[in-house]
Amino acid sequence: MHLTQTTLQILLVGVVALPLLGALAALLPAPPGLQGKNPDQAVLRHGVTVTGVVLAASIALAAGFDHAQPARMQATTDISWIPALGIRIHLGVDGISLPLVVMTALLTFLCALYSYFHMPTGPSPKAFVALLLVLEAGTLATFAVLDLMLFFLAFEMVLIPMYFLIARWGGAGKQAAAWKFILYTLLGSVVMLLGLLLIGVKSGTFDMVALATDNGPKAQLSHTVQLLAVLAIGIGLAVKSPMWPLHSWLPDAHTAAPTVGSVLLAGVLLKMGTYGFVRIALPITPEGMHTYAPYLAAFAAVGIIYGSLACLALVRKGAKGDLKRLIAYSSVGHMGFVLLGIASMTPTGVNGALFANIAHGLITGLLFFLVGALKDRTGTTDLDALAGTTGAALYGKAPRFGGLLAFGAVASLGLPGLAGFWGEMLAMFGAFRPAAGLSRPAFLTFMVLAGLGTLLTAAYLLLVVRRVCMGGTPHLAPTAPLGGADGDPERPAAATPAPAPAVPDLAGYEYASWSPLAALTVLAGLWPAALLGLTDPAVQQLLGGGK
Repeated sequence: MHLTQTTLQILLVGVVALPLLGALAALLPAPPGLQGKNPDQAVLRHGVTVTGVVLAASIALAAGFDHAQPARMQATTDISWIPALGIRIHLGVDGISLPLVVMTALLTFLCALYSYFHMPTGPSPKAFVALLLVLEAGTLATFAVLDLMLFFLAFEMVLIPMYFLIARWGGAGKQAAAWKFILYTLLGSVVMLLGLLLIGVKSGTFDMVALATDNGPKAQLSHTVQLLAVLAIGIGLAVKSPMWPLHSWLPDAHTAAPTVGSVLLAGVLLKMGTYGFVRIALPITPEGMHTYAPYLAAFAAVGIIYGSLACLALVRKGAKGDLKRLIAYSSVGHMGFVLLGIASMTPTGVNGALFANIAHGLITGLLFFLVGALKDRTGTTDLDALAGTTGAALYGKAPRFGGLLAFGAVASLGLPGLAGFWGEMLAMFGAFRPAAGLSRPAFLTFMVLAGLGTLLTAAYLLLVVRRVCMGGTPHLAPTAPLGGADGDPERPAAATPAPAPAVPDLAGYEYASWSPLAALTVLAGLWPAALLGLTDPAVQQLLGGGK
């Protein structure tokens, strides 16, 4: 489909602005004709409608995108905003950012659809829908803006709505988890702002496209300035990614967040940090990034092993491990592969990182949906309770639910043919032959650690499937005769085991909310060229200094 540049501009501006307008509308009283019998359902329906329109616009943007030139910024808008500081409203998408824009719109729509049928317990749905839409606007803007100051504002814009989603609609420990989330990310962002300002002051511009070219303002950035800028910006991005050892806010936030909060936190917010490394650190400060790349790769490799070992500790019998917490720790490991690919500074590694970003968003979004629904059905996410004789035993009680959980687990462990495989493999290939000047023996060591991480990941995820899904529903034993099996009146009768609690299978709205994620996981696994064909030319140009 061929669309004019003006149409693409309108679509991209609409994708970013519509959620904000929808958030304002959600707080206003509904018009008399749209109130319906239940005002709460009316505002939830409003959320589904707005996110649905944004998703449709993002799909139209992707369809109209010139796939023959994915390295070129398209749908660009460039308007002066604060002339005294040289800050511009500069928007645009290329092959790197377009998949993230579409995935963000999709996940937010699926969260709104799920919430329409299953609103989390908490205050007014009006505030919930408004916060969800502000969160969507901030994440979409982060992937669409091309000005460093706008990037920072969009990056910060998501913190407040996510804080309130955790603090007001979360579960046990929600206040402490929300405070930990906001403090960690705000402190990281303050340091990042200093790095962004340093680049802007020393180069004379905040324009990300101009700064990415070798013969542009970037030439004015000395080696020392690049080292300081990467260190400051990298700390802020590493907190959001999250990189070990700056990850400790993540398990608490995921465990306490409502289901849709966990889905968006894992599926979208973590990607903002890794996207910042690719869009800002790699092209604008390549010398500084080259210096720090071995350290970034080392932290990534440790994160892969650490996340896997933490999950193995949680999944063992008697550990009272929480399934939501386990998936949160698995994200630390999976995002380690993304950071390892970026640290290799090669087209192969960076393409793998971008692919792993999308795969993690789809697969972990599905897993958090499933675990949230499992908690609603059984009242717990404690693995020992779910694995007990009266626990989940999903294959016997809810076979479709159990099958989908097993599918999400094997996709997450990187089974070939599913989306999780390609990103991790390409990231390790990037580490196998890193960019010129980087220590190959060190990166080979990191690659081996990452490979060990894939084995540990398979171990804990298969243990989760065995403990939660397997085991048939306990049957009732025949009642013993009165007075014991041999009729002895002195011996008490054998106790009849209580029937296991029922676990409802998938409902219609759950099929609608989750099947797109499962289908795209399969599609990306079987046809990786659809995504790599978009990212590779853009990555080649980015690493080549705009050439």
